[in-house]
Amino acid sequence: MSPRAVSFPGGGGWLELPPAAPEASAVLVSCFACVGHSPGPERLARALVTRGFAVLRLDFTQGPDVGAEERLDTVPSVDAVVAASAFLATHAQVPRLLVGHSLGGPAVVAALPRLPEVAAVALVNAPAGADDVRTLLPPAERDEAERLFALGPGRLRLTRDFLTAIEGAAVSKALGAFPGALLVLHASEDRYVGLDSARRLVTGARRPASLVMLDGADHFLSRPEDAAYAADVLGPWAARHVAPVREREKPLPEGQVEVREAPEGGFAQDIRVGTHWLRADEPLALGGQDSGPTPYGLLGAALGACTSMTVRMYADRHGWPLTRVRVRLEHDKVHAKDCAECESRVGRVDRLERLVQLEGPLTDEQRARLMHIADLCPVHRTLESMVDVRTRWDDSSTE
Repeated sequence: MSPRAVSFPGGGGWLELPPAAPEASAVLVSCFACVGHSPGPERLARALVTRGFAVLRLDFTQGPDVGAEERLDTVPSVDAVVAASAFLATHAQVPRLLVGHSLGGPAVVAALPRLPEVAAVALVNAPAGADDVRTLLPPAERDEAERLFALGPGRLRLTRDFLTAIEGAAVSKALGAFPGALLVLHASEDRYVGLDSARRLVTGARRPASLVMLDGADHFLSRPEDAAYAADVLGPWAARHVAPVREREKPLPEGQVEVREAPEGGFAQDIRVGTHWLRADEPLALGGQDSGPTPYGLLGAALGACTSMTVRMYADRHGWPLTRVRVRLEHDKVHAKDCAECESRVGRVDRLERLVQLEGPLTDEQRARLMHIADLCPVHRTLESMVDVRTRWDDSSTE
């Protein structure tokens, strides 16, 4: 579902709902200066929506087309985060996740004492408090009650009340009392917020926190690949710590796999194998949400993993100096007449090209033997055998 503009007392933003009923909800406070074509806020929100979250994204930004002399109608405030949470509680679910990018980080942390239902917080390139923000202001403006703050491509009106609310002591106290999970994502080359801020946020947490470096990214996540990586980290982490605890279900017996449609609808599928959960989906170009690999991608992954495991097991058993195995696979359909080893001579057949890389000081004979062993992995044998697939109707859920 496309984001829609919403407003509530004290603020406004963009609400995005999953196709099915939300499993959880989140307030995402965007980078205050992420304007123009910055993909960061949208990517982070999409990563949550595709996992069943309703997301309300607060946006305080003013783009470069706004003159410096113009007053902004909306200013950042901790009250706005609380009001957004109340709005979500009425229109979806009580939010259990807060995400703050840049100045949105200390804003969501400062709101924690007033939001006891929150179970997890994620901070992206966030300062650890107002002192880190004041260093970006000219000395003459640091004590003003109100000032227009320029950060990269955007501008916003900062007030003394807001800076007081996000003082380092308040942020540290809120994190120290917060019993939930904390994820800190930080660009090592951030020119506005130093890495020391991330370290202070992590060390100030009540329980062990996760710190993930966004190497090569800028403060705004302005490159699509950097925004995509941050989203790829945030989505699974949020689902693990916030969404309903699916792991409470009894593990499936050995040899069984269960696939069910994901709550957000579309082509997304939740896959349960033993105690593990996986996700399958289709690319955006094919109508999916790209929230997981395709079924053929999982098939290739199974063959690649089995190949690597089999080679490793054989090398270890013989004490050979194999340091690392890499397997790359590519799936294609080819005409049967072009396949010299195929029994069929009509139509098209599937071909899996497998490139195996063996690292380490191996002899030529050892490499040749390991390449032969690669063809003997169990999944390879299964794919080349006559597989009997039987489909039965399960009437256990019939009403």
